[in-house]
Amino acid sequence: MAGGSEGQTPLDRPLAGRFVLLGVTGSIAAYKAAELVRLLIAAGADVQVLMTHSATQFIGPLTLETLTRRRAMLGALELLPDRRIGHIVAADSADAILVAPATARWMSAMADGLADDVVTATALASTAPVVVAPAMDGDMYAHPATRANVATLRSFGYTIVEPGTGPLASGQVGPGRLADLPLLVDAVAAAVAGRPIRQPDPRLRPPVDPASLPQDLAGWHVLVTAGGTAEPIDPVRFIGNRSTGKMGAAIAEAALSRGASVTLIKGTTSASLPAAAAIVEAPTTAEMRRAVLDHLPDADVLIMAAAVADFRPRQSSVTKLDRASGLTLELEATEDILAEASALARAPRGGANESARHRPVLVGFAAETGSLERASAKAVRKGVDLLVANDVSEPGSGFGTDTNRVTIVVPGEPPEAWPQLTKLEVAHRILDRVVAIRGGWGASSAS
Repeated sequence: MAGGSEGQTPLDRPLAGRFVLLGVTGSIAAYKAAELVRLLIAAGADVQVLMTHSATQFIGPLTLETLTRRRAMLGALELLPDRRIGHIVAADSADAILVAPATARWMSAMADGLADDVVTATALASTAPVVVAPAMDGDMYAHPATRANVATLRSFGYTIVEPGTGPLASGQVGPGRLADLPLLVDAVAAAVAGRPIRQPDPRLRPPVDPASLPQDLAGWHVLVTAGGTAEPIDPVRFIGNRSTGKMGAAIAEAALSRGASVTLIKGTTSASLPAAAAIVEAPTTAEMRRAVLDHLPDADVLIMAAAVADFRPRQSSVTKLDRASGLTLELEATEDILAEASALARAPRGGANESARHRPVLVGFAAETGSLERASAKAVRKGVDLLVANDVSEPGSGFGTDTNRVTIVVPGEPPEAWPQLTKLEVAHRILDRVVAIRGGWGASSAS
């Protein structure tokens, strides 16, 4: 799902998790917008295209919508499916706005603050950094009026990426060509460097068009656990953790959008859960174990994103304890749900290929602090196909955040660190790996 290839470093994906608006105006260089979108996505960006009316004469919106999985915004009065004002939502959630190509007319309107198209209206409504890449005839760019408008945009704090020199649409040779596209991606990356992701929750960005998502999980039953567990001390007190369930909810949402039926086993959560999932309440480790094992036989994938408690009180009081008498707790280890599910899933079911073909793909999570050194051994011990490890003490990667920085561990392979991404993007990338794992089983059984 994500742009770029697996195993890339943060330097390879400098826009990972960023939401970038690409404003396309009516220059013949607008045909380059498709390749520019591809480069932005490869750098990790989530992209929304804005187009002036004249831009649509040079490149069709459908091309850009296919690449971005979002409807292009063509007018300032357009509403999103949930009736929010499209360009305002885009303006409020953008990490950066890139206008490429920018015509002389657009720069004039922007310099004067005339919001008569969706690109100027969005830029006026946003505090995000703006990068402008002019493209026009050389004499037009050299005209004092255009130079004055360029100076005005610079005074706004906008970054101007000067056009290159070469053959122009007029047949002349000179300055005015749209700058090389990698330079534009670099300019956007420089504009957002050091800034936090502005709106990491994808639900608060303009929505992805569900019809554009691959339905590669159609017919699959995905079993997901989310949140923490609450091990009772007495009827009002418990041992728990800070898990909100956001990662598990993101996985469930991603799986649903790709055609799966989803059973979401929830412990203690505060995150919004997708209404289309079948929700099973399981607030304690014992209840979560029972729910997982009950649903496991019908699952194609088990993703244990829940932060299950490692210990619980050996005895729980049936009445509220009196604080005046003090409290000493004796703890016992809880069940290892994932290891037990793995042992059951891997038990032979028949022929030589029967177990591998029909057992669920097993994905575990490991929340660590300070180091992920134990993750590889844990992946082997738990018997998973894939372990997702993260350092919950790292900013933007812990409980309750909208982003995550994870390391993927596959038994027998070197760990693979991913850059910080939104949890929904992490979810889709995990599902990409799950599809690949299951596809590999099919290839092995056929050979």
